[in-house]
Amino acid sequence: MAVKLFVSDIDGTILIPNRKVSARNIAAIKKMVDAGIIVTIATGRMYRAALPVAQELGVDVPIITYNGALIKSAGGEILHAECIPAETVVELTNFFERHGWYLQNYSGDNLFYPARNRYTDLYEGAQKISGMEVGWNGMRGLTENVYKLLSISAGAEETAERMAAVRAEFGGRIEATKSHPQFVEISGAGVSKASAVKVLAKIFGVDRAEVMAIGDSDNDLPMLKAAGISVAMGNGTDEVKNSCTYVTADCEADGFAAAVEKYVLK
Repeated sequence: MAVKLFVSDIDGTILIPNRKVSARNIAAIKKMVDAGIIVTIATGRMYRAALPVAQELGVDVPIITYNGALIKSAGGEILHAECIPAETVVELTNFFERHGWYLQNYSGDNLFYPARNRYTDLYEGAQKISGMEVGWNGMRGLTENVYKLLSISAGAEETAERMAAVRAEFGGRIEATKSHPQFVEISGAGVSKASAVKVLAKIFGVDRAEVMAIGDSDNDLPMLKAAGISVAMGNGTDEVKNSCTYVTADCEADGFAAAVEKYVLK
């Protein structure tokens, strides 16, 4: 069955960190659009950090951001939004403060944190955005339109410990996933890139078998498993590679474009 909806992760898939999208990847996307395929990008990034990437692609694609919590076109049309309940935001904030763990809040597509530190500098530099220091009390007051919370740790082992602790404490009230060895990403219950892909498929009248997804990280897994056809980047995690229909080349080698050329455009 032909692909009608193509969903791609951003970082580590179509984009190498701190670079622009390659000409080959942009050309592959344009060819899909010209062929009548609906192309969307799905990311854990906030909308305003993902928008410049969408603009580089040169098409008005629907952008799945915050790991599925917000779907908004490059032109500014909101197609879907799911926020973390206000009381849960406060409880999570208290939980992270008690443990002395760094936390970021994304309220209204803005970035907030208790105090600036090396993690703040790391994140802002990579995402090319600026946030605001508000203290822990300020964080507790930011409960409106919170699409995601994010904690940055010192490394993979600490990330795993935090994710396990959050899941044990909050159970089915939230979704916790890892998009980077240092990132614990928290969304509302049932929110994932997969849930967002299902929303878009329903909007556009596309069957699961007609959906292809490509990604590299653990937060891509629900999306990859939900798609009829899935492609893992060569630089993807072992679990991602073991879960996908195909494995393509690394991001550095334009594995995205290679997959499009081989499995979509043929």
